[in-house]
Formats: sequence, structure tokens, C-alpha cells
Amino acid sequence: MLEEPTNCSMCCCTTLNKILTLAFMVVLMFGILCGNSLTLAVVLGTKHFHTPQGYLKASLAVADMSVGILVVPLSVYAEIRLLLPDAPPGWTARDSQHTRFHPCILIGPVFAGCTLVSITTAFLLTIERSIAVLKPLHKDAVITRRRTCMLIVCSWTGSFFLALSPLIFSSEIALEYNACSRMCNYALGAAEFPSRAWHILLLFPAFDFTLLAGTVVTNIISFTTIRHHSKKRRRLAQAGCQSTSGPTFSDIKAAKTIGALTLVFTASFTPVAVFVVGNVTGKTWCNFSFFAFWILAASSCWNVIIYSVRDQKFRLRARRLLVFSKIKDSP
Repeated sequence: MLEEPTNCSMCCCTTLNKILTLAFMVVLMFGILCGNSLTLAVVLGTKHFHTPQGYLKASLAVADMSVGILVVPLSVYAEIRLLLPDAPPGWTARDSQHTRFHPCILIGPVFAGCTLVSITTAFLLTIERSIAVLKPLHKDAVITRRRTCMLIVCSWTGSFFLALSPLIFSSEIALEYNACSRMCNYALGAAEFPSRAWHILLLFPAFDFTLLAGTVVTNIISFTTIRHHSKKRRRLAQAGCQSTSGPTFSDIKAAKTIGALTLVFTASFTPVAVFVVGNVTGKTWCNFSFFAFWILAASSCWNVIIYSVRDQKFRLRARRLLVFSKIKDSP
């Protein structure tokens, strides 16, 4: 059985900080739910967004919404129980190997799986946009709805298999409600760290950094091509000619939107990957773990913000939906 932790993150050591942390969790939960509900309503309810890119955005919204429905509410419930004077639930102090029913058995893999789905979807969105930029004449033949749906299914299947792999391939790895991160995390049930468990846990940062590196490189290639075509268009415009080749302005704008989304995701995922690497080498990093995991959770509400700022059609459709709902609710 795990011992009661003697340290805690700076945000959870005093009653005031615990209340502020709880308030942050509640606000984030509603932000994730409302933002991704709006994204799904726009994407699924508008024919213009029934495209391969729209399907990928819907998949990303579902993964993010799952964090708001399952992951954050469990942390809110646990923190409320820990604030109350009565005894907190036993599963907050013990790992899943020493508790008959442990909520983290469900929530831990869901958070890890949805995180991996988000990374994979960001990569697929970048590939989709790079094809539209680099091979504009072939994009409709290469990027089809059927292929996109198959890739989405593979993304979810592979991501959740990877999320469950620590529990499948090692009996030494358990799930616990961590006093530092205030979330369900993978933990070592035994006193010593076996080399096999060490390698299994490193699958997460290895997967993250590989896909993120590929995403960044692909974005650099796409933006280099966009810059080249922009210069060419300016030269032809000055000469009084028109360019008929190259990506369209809508493709360029969409590529920039996905680039902004990728940048935010990379900044959000990197701290957790760094923490996992440090954790398997024996470092606790209690304060860092809280901020790393909750920065990652907060990335689940960034997509609707980026779409609203960068995509005019999404913004207009979202505004119409919100205005219509207000009119409908008014007496």
C-alpha cells in the first residue's frame, strides 16, 4: 500500500490554495464541455465542414470532451471530498493494486488515451493540410472521407492500446490518484523500479516526441512552400499576370490555423513528456507535475478558441448557433 504523501504541490498545501485549485478545475471543466460541444455542433451541423478536415476536428473535439466529462470531474469530486472534515475515499491514498474498486482504472487510461488521440489527430490534420499545400491538384484524390474515417478509427484504437499497455504488459505498474498532480497517474506498485516497467512507461514520451517532431517538421515544410507561393503570386501580380497553380487562399488559411493548433498542443504536451522522463529516473517534481498535467488538461479547450480566432466561417456559424439558442430560450 502507498504511504500517505508527506509533500504536496504548492497549490494544494493550504485551504485557500485548495479552494482556488478546485475553482480552477470547475471552470476548466465547464470550459472544456461548452467549447467542444460548440465545436461539434458547428462541425456536424454545417455542410461546409463535412470534409476530411472537419471529421478530424470532430474526432479531436470528442477526445477533448471526454476529458471534460470523465477526467476533470473525478479530480473535482476527489478535491471536494478531501476538503470535507469526514474521511476521504480510500482510493485517494491507495493505488489500484490495493483497492477492490479504483476509479483511476477507468480514468487513467481515458486521459492517456484521449491525450494520445489528440496528438495523433494534430499530426493527421498537419498531414492533411500539407498535402493540400504541396499537392493541391491531387488533394481530393488523396484525401478522401473514407480514408480519413479509417485513419480516425486507427488513431483511437492505437492510442487506447498504447494507453493500456502499461497495465497489460507489466504487473508492477498500477494507477493512483496522485497527491501532486491531483489526477490519476500511472505509478509503480513495487518498491524497486524494474527495467521492463521503465521501458514501458517511456513509450508515452517516445510516442509524443516522435509525433510532435514529425508535426513540427511537416508544418515547417508547408509554411516554406506557402511563403514561396506567396512571393511568386506577388511577382506575378506586379507583372499583371495571374497564378493558377499552387494552394488556394482557403488552403493557406486552414494550414495556418492547424499550425497554430499544433503550436499550442506542442507547448501543452511537452511538459508532461518531460515529467514522465524525469519520473522514471527517480525525480518527484511535485509542483512541476501539477502544472504539467493541468496545462495538458487545459489544452482540451484551446481548439474552439483557435478556430474562432482563425476561421471566419466557424466563427460566424458559432455566433449564429449561440444567438439562436438565446432567442429560443428567451420568453
